[in-house]
Amino acid sequence: MAVLPFLTSLTCAASLLSHSALAQPQEQPGLSSQTPFQAPFQAPLAADSSQGCPDLTSWIRQTTSVNWTIGDWVALEPQLRALQNRCLRNVEYYALLGAAQLNSGRLMLALESLERALLLDPQHGGAQIDYAQALFRRGELFSALAMNQRIIDREDLPTTLRPMLTERQRQWRSLTKQHTLRAEIQAGYDNNLNGAPTPSEITLTLSGEDVLLALDESYHAIAGPYMNARLRSTYREMAPNSQQNWLFDVRGRISEDEASDLVQLDGRYAYIRPSRARSWQVSGGLSHLMFGGKPLYTAAGAEAQIASQRVMSSCTPFAGVASQYQLFHNQSTLNAIESKITLGVNCQSANSFNAQGSGGLLGGEERQPNEPSGHKWWQRMQWTPTASILHSEPVKNNRPGNRRTGWQINLDWRLPIWSGTLNAQFSHTEMDDSDGYSPVLANNAKRKIDRSYALIQYRLPVTSQTTLQWNAFWQRQHSNLDLFKSRDRTLEFGVQYRF
Repeated sequence: MAVLPFLTSLTCAASLLSHSALAQPQEQPGLSSQTPFQAPFQAPLAADSSQGCPDLTSWIRQTTSVNWTIGDWVALEPQLRALQNRCLRNVEYYALLGAAQLNSGRLMLALESLERALLLDPQHGGAQIDYAQALFRRGELFSALAMNQRIIDREDLPTTLRPMLTERQRQWRSLTKQHTLRAEIQAGYDNNLNGAPTPSEITLTLSGEDVLLALDESYHAIAGPYMNARLRSTYREMAPNSQQNWLFDVRGRISEDEASDLVQLDGRYAYIRPSRARSWQVSGGLSHLMFGGKPLYTAAGAEAQIASQRVMSSCTPFAGVASQYQLFHNQSTLNAIESKITLGVNCQSANSFNAQGSGGLLGGEERQPNEPSGHKWWQRMQWTPTASILHSEPVKNNRPGNRRTGWQINLDWRLPIWSGTLNAQFSHTEMDDSDGYSPVLANNAKRKIDRSYALIQYRLPVTSQTTLQWNAFWQRQHSNLDLFKSRDRTLEFGVQYRF
C-alpha cells in the first residue's frame, strides 16, 4: 500500500495523542485556531462546485503539525463539508472529514464519514485508525479493540505508528477489568435516629373501649449528630458478549445514642448480557443489618431485568422482577418473602455515550472529556422513572396483618452542574395488610401505610481521587394506626476517597 493513506492516519494518530481521550489537548500559546486555514482553504472553497475534488495532500500534511489544535479541527470541519459535492468518491476526503469531525466532538457525523471512507477503501489506514477511536468513544469497546488489533497486524503499518497503536490497545484492554475501592466518611444530624413513631401517645382498644396510652421515652424520637463510615469495593469484568459485576459494601453509623448505632454488610453479583435488540441481567445478593449492637435481619434476594436497546424519544424502556427472603432474628413472625415487578424508562436529554452493554439496565456513563460541553443545563439531564407492584408473603401464618400488597413509584434524576453532579431520588410507596393487624389497635383494623421520601445529593470532585458530597434526606410515613406514623429528616456532609 502507498504511504499516502497513512499520512491521514498520522493526522489521526497525532490527534489521538493530543486531542482524544488518551490525553488532554495541548493548546499552543498565542496560536489562533483560524490561522492555519486561511491560506490553503480560501481559494479551493471559492472554486466552482462543478470542479473536481481538490488535491488534499498538502492539507493532510498541515494537520500533522505539532501546532495543530482542536480549534483548528473545529475550523476545518465546515470548510471540508463545503467540498462534499465535489468529493463524493474520494476516500482521502472522507477520511480527513471524519478526522475533523471526530476531533470537533461530532461523533455520529464522524462515524458516518469514516464508514463512507472504508466503503470506498476498506484498507485505508487513516480511516481505520480514526474509526477505531470513534467506536471507542461511542462505547463499543470490543469493536474498537478488534479494529485496532487489525491495524496493528498489518504488514504495511509504518514503524512510527506501531508503538502508538500498541499503547492504545493496552489502555483500551485494561478497561475490560476494573477494580475500585472507595472509602467515605460523613458527619450529619438526624431528628429521628431510632426510627421512633411521631405520636407520643397511641390509642388502644381494650374490651371495646378506647384507651390512651403514653409511649415510654425509649419510644420517642431521639435527635442528634452522628458519623457515617463506609467502605465499598467493586469489580467489573467485561467480555465481548457479557459483563460481570461484583460489589462488597460495609457501612456503619455511630451516635451518642448507642442503641441506634448500626452496621450493614452487603454483597452483590450481577451478570449482564447485551445485544443490539435488548440487554438483560440477572443478579443476586445478601444483606445483613445490625442495630444497637444486635443482629436485626438478614436478607437474600435475586433479580432479573431486561431492557430494550431501541431508543424511543431519548428513552430506553426496561422491566424487572425481584424476590427477597427476609429473616428477622428476634421476631421470627415477621419473616417474609417480598416480591416486586417493575417497569421503567431510562431517559436523557442530550446525546451521551453508554458503556458496553449498559442499555436501559445500568444507565448512561458520564460525558467523555472531549465531548462538547456547551449544552444548556436542561439538555444534560438524565432521569429514570419506575413503577412497581409489591407483594409480601409471610413465612408463618401468625404474622400481624398477614399478606401485604401495594405499589411504588420512583424517580431518579441526575444533572451535571457547577463542576459536579446533582442527584435526586423521590419515592412513594403504599402497602395494605390483608387482615387486621392487632385486636388492641383500632379494633383490629387492617393496617394501611403510605411512605414518601426524597434524597438530594450534590457531589463535587476536587481531585481525581477525592469527592466532596452533601446529602439532604426527608421521609414521612403515614398510617391509619398511630404506632406506624413517623418522620425523619437528615442533613450530612462528607468526603469520598477513591484508592
